[in-house]
Amino acid sequence: MVTVGWAPIPMAFTRSYGRSAMRALKRLHAQDPVDIVHLHCPMISWSAKQFALCRDNIAPVVSSLHGTWLGERDGLVIASEQKEAAIWANPNDLAILLTAKHYAGYERAAVNGSSICVSNSLATKRDFESRYSPPPDWDCEVVHWGVDTSMFVPLHRDDEDAMSAHAVIRHRYGAQSSDSTLLLAVGRLAARKGYGSLLRAFAKVSDSIPTARLVIVGRGHLRSRLESQARKLGIGDAVTIESGMAFEELAALFRSADLVVYPSYYEGQGLIPLEAMASGTPVVTVDHGPLPEMVDDSVGSLFEMGDIDSMADAILMEMSDRTTLLEKGEAGRRRVLERFTYNHDAERFIEIYGRAFGK
Repeated sequence: MVTVGWAPIPMAFTRSYGRSAMRALKRLHAQDPVDIVHLHCPMISWSAKQFALCRDNIAPVVSSLHGTWLGERDGLVIASEQKEAAIWANPNDLAILLTAKHYAGYERAAVNGSSICVSNSLATKRDFESRYSPPPDWDCEVVHWGVDTSMFVPLHRDDEDAMSAHAVIRHRYGAQSSDSTLLLAVGRLAARKGYGSLLRAFAKVSDSIPTARLVIVGRGHLRSRLESQARKLGIGDAVTIESGMAFEELAALFRSADLVVYPSYYEGQGLIPLEAMASGTPVVTVDHGPLPEMVDDSVGSLFEMGDIDSMADAILMEMSDRTTLLEKGEAGRRRVLERFTYNHDAERFIEIYGRAFGK
């Protein structure tokens, strides 16, 4: 592993990191010739000249497409329209709103300068196609990211220690009674993640099921604003916001929750639904972008993006039948094992690297 420096400046870090990575790549190639360069967009921004330099003097480029900056910007605009908190207060979000069009030029360079592109969802591939009009011979594969199916596992209900830990977790968040329901949302505390809308939907859920509890896990600047919103909605005692936790602790929370809610306004793919499904926990998420490629009514429910009533209704529907909830959790685990594992991804990328090298 070679570690390179980068300037911690919103958006500009992608160019800084890209230049540092190019210098390190040249040194590495001089010492030990490189066969394939794998670049991740949009976290690294190379110009058309840099792509040509790499392609002509070092090795073919395979570019992973994680989503577009213009898509991120559009998600923020939708979040603003939905009155999510602090759209204009976060420097990172503000930088995306103001500079996404400029940085889109580097994504266009990736589309035209890569031997093969690999998008993490059909939605991401279509996003790039609609925004950048790639050439007719554009070679773009779709490979969904997998998740760690050995860390994210279902609750072992016949294991005494597992059930004891499960009871401790639920008691911590006030969901210890037999009729209580524990909802979980995970992701950065950023406007486009939709937590303001989630709180408004949960207030409606709480009116119908007072024993329901919601835990939000994520780092970010919105914690105090979201906690204030929860108090104003009268659900402050039923909502807990955790700033972060170790992966092992988070995995335990995934399998102890009854339902995971993912209300994001924009994703390239989104791993949280898959981590929930791997944990045997059903998912309620938006009927937009890449999410329906992973979630349907056999493993959870979809709701209309930005529609508070639709979200609340989907949550209440899932909570209404415990037996079906368990069946959907089992189906979700099977789906992840069949389609969304690290081994599956590795096999696809080995084939892609071989094809790029052949080019």
